[in-house]
Amino acid sequence: MRGASSLSAALFRFTSFWNLLLDDFQLVLETEADHICILLAPRGQDRPQRFGHMFLLKLAHGVSSWLTGRELPLTEVGFAFDRPEFAEDYPVLFPAPILFGQARSRIVFGPQPDDLPVARSELEMQEFLLRAPRDWIFTNYRTHALPLRLRDLLLLSDRLDYHLKDAAKDLNLTPRTLIRRLDAEGTSFQAIKDGLRRDIAIRDLSRGLKSIEEISQDIGFASAANFHRAFRRWTNATPGAYRQRGANSTVSL
Repeated sequence: MRGASSLSAALFRFTSFWNLLLDDFQLVLETEADHICILLAPRGQDRPQRFGHMFLLKLAHGVSSWLTGRELPLTEVGFAFDRPEFAEDYPVLFPAPILFGQARSRIVFGPQPDDLPVARSELEMQEFLLRAPRDWIFTNYRTHALPLRLRDLLLLSDRLDYHLKDAAKDLNLTPRTLIRRLDAEGTSFQAIKDGLRRDIAIRDLSRGLKSIEEISQDIGFASAANFHRAFRRWTNATPGAYRQRGANSTVSL
């Protein structure tokens, strides 16, 4: 992609590469005068996997933004699956309106000149690869800075009793203002806190260095039974089943 002459040419190489690898879905590139769109079209009857579709669309946006030296605006991002319980995570990744239950998963880049240049050196590419995925997984979109800051505060607080009033104080906001601003972004303090607890639990289950009881205590659950119920709600799997599946899983879309 780095050697392409324009953004559309780079995305053509991106889709062509993935189409050599994927068996269940095909990436379709549509280049119009006012937008560029990548669609995920099923090759057969395979159902879309949420992580796979999210990952590919974010990779397309993140790498393209890096290649062109700025975060590219998006018109919309759509997913061919129902709205998940952790839908508040998606606006953190994509600076655009996000739609669920669509006929095809897709990412639509906003109005761009078709000849938007790609200008990155070999040295810059090596540095990018060393830092990956840091440089492409998150967006700098200003309207989503608050959920990211709140997540960082929760992570750094190292307190199981860190509440909304504590976060509001650290952000120099009133609790009511914080609630209103989070609600405007389609999320809440509890949703962000649960998302962080889920991610920490998944990380520790995948590493296999702690017992399920230790993990449940670390993220603030009074009992392993409560943790089991919450984890099943987050992932549709028990902690034990998730750990076993992770040990034997393969990645697919």
